[in-house]
Amino acid sequence: MQTATVHQTETKQFRGEWIDFIYSLQDKICSALETTDGKAKFIEEEWQRGEDGKGGGGRTRVIADGNVFEKGGVNVSTVFGSVTDKMRKQLNINGEKWFACGLSLVIHPYNPFVPTVHCNYRYFELYENDEVIDRWFGGGTDLTPYYLINEDAVHFHQTYKNVCDGFDTDFYAAFKKECDDYFVNTHRNNERRGIGGIFYDHQRPDEKHDINFWFNFGRACGNAFIDAYIPIVEKRKTLSFTEQHKYWQEIRRGRYVEFNLIHDRGTIFGLKTNGRTESILMSLPPTVRFEYNYQPEAGSEEDKLLQACLNPKEWC
Repeated sequence: MQTATVHQTETKQFRGEWIDFIYSLQDKICSALETTDGKAKFIEEEWQRGEDGKGGGGRTRVIADGNVFEKGGVNVSTVFGSVTDKMRKQLNINGEKWFACGLSLVIHPYNPFVPTVHCNYRYFELYENDEVIDRWFGGGTDLTPYYLINEDAVHFHQTYKNVCDGFDTDFYAAFKKECDDYFVNTHRNNERRGIGGIFYDHQRPDEKHDINFWFNFGRACGNAFIDAYIPIVEKRKTLSFTEQHKYWQEIRRGRYVEFNLIHDRGTIFGLKTNGRTESILMSLPPTVRFEYNYQPEAGSEEDKLLQACLNPKEWC
């Protein structure tokens, strides 16, 4: 009994440290984005899961109608509950209870030459008789440009390669491939949502990498977001663009919507666990365009972007 009590105390402390990091990361990212935008400020809403708040809650922050950012959100959540039959079947998890805490953001800029970006870092636990029976980390950051600027793609990928190399030189290649293979609209001839980044999931402690290793890796990746994305925004946010550029942006945004609603595991998990719908669907862009069988002109700048989404390349 004494051993179990110590174990539960250590587990609770570990969860608390991750929760503190996630909320701090939200503050830092929101501050950096507001500075870059120069006009819009995030509005904040605290929410609870369930009427009694016994399922946890979170803090949603949304930015809109700025100088740079047309719509975006940086959300954190700390949620828990009982594992339902639906979760066992559709999410392939077992156990009696679950806990999850993470940050998820999506930023949709106004200027088509500034890429959309997504970032998510999370920690998950499963319990049986109040004992942890499984735990893992997951996350990643990926870039969705509307026009392919090689310099930006290289900068974004190199930033995360540098982080990965600081932990394990095999990580970047593995997690880049996982990202390329995950953010795919398989129903559109395996067309990628963007040009990728890194993505990892179900990273559990083992003999080589303990739980603190994965905590530190997730923290380093989360902290790298500002360095990876903000310099790109600063370079491109004042570029002039035409209605045609905006038209193409909305076509590509449609692909973004398709992936998030059909394939994204985070969206599915949130909806299947009775998550907060407004926060979950925050990832959707404000305006999109669905045009029947739209094909960009061969060799055009729009086509170059499409080809990069159909055929992932090595950027580093």
